[in-house]
Amino acid sequence: MSTVMRILIVDDERKAADYLHKGLSESGFVADVAYAGDDGLHLAMTEYYDLIVLDVLMPGRDGWSVLASLRRAGRQTPVLFLTARDTVEDRVKGLEMGADDYLVKPFAFSEFLARVRSILRRGPNRQPETLRVADLELDLPRHKAARAGQRLDLTPKEFALLSLLARRKGEVLSRTLIAELVWEMHFDSDTNVVDVAVRRLRRKVDDPFPLKLVRTVRGVGYVIDEN
Repeated sequence: MSTVMRILIVDDERKAADYLHKGLSESGFVADVAYAGDDGLHLAMTEYYDLIVLDVLMPGRDGWSVLASLRRAGRQTPVLFLTARDTVEDRVKGLEMGADDYLVKPFAFSEFLARVRSILRRGPNRQPETLRVADLELDLPRHKAARAGQRLDLTPKEFALLSLLARRKGEVLSRTLIAELVWEMHFDSDTNVVDVAVRRLRRKVDDPFPLKLVRTVRGVGYVIDEN
């Protein structure tokens, strides 16, 4: 199976569905869109997906029906409900029917993406607990980092920044994306908070070692790799 995760978006609101498609694609996923429940159910039954993002309120076959049909057919594809229905009863119903998570509209894309990644970590493509880039090693559950066997003394935000770069090794990440995912906030484009954090991180991760791992891609952002 490909290491690229495939996600199906089922939502009759085209603007919302297209927004999710764009955001997921930019985040490294392959995303398909169905604008109706019947179409979504057909795709979910005939194609392989790692996750289904499912609206509840749709004309024709609604999200409840799509999920019920999938589970009756023995399909255990993880499902994230993404809906304007925000009562406790709706949330409980969705989870008891077999959904893996329930997120209410309107939402922050950073939270949506975090929930998507959280669900995917539970599945067969569970992310590793240890990340390695050259002689850099990150122990994610224990929040420990080392280079060439030497322990790195990192703050929680520095560890979060380094682990984000390491998870996406070889991928150039924009300052905006880094700010959103590490600080969970939207920063103005002229802020230098990311640049300052990267400089501090480099002093600990790169400066004492001959091989430099964290690179600046001018006008774009930052990447960690072994080149």
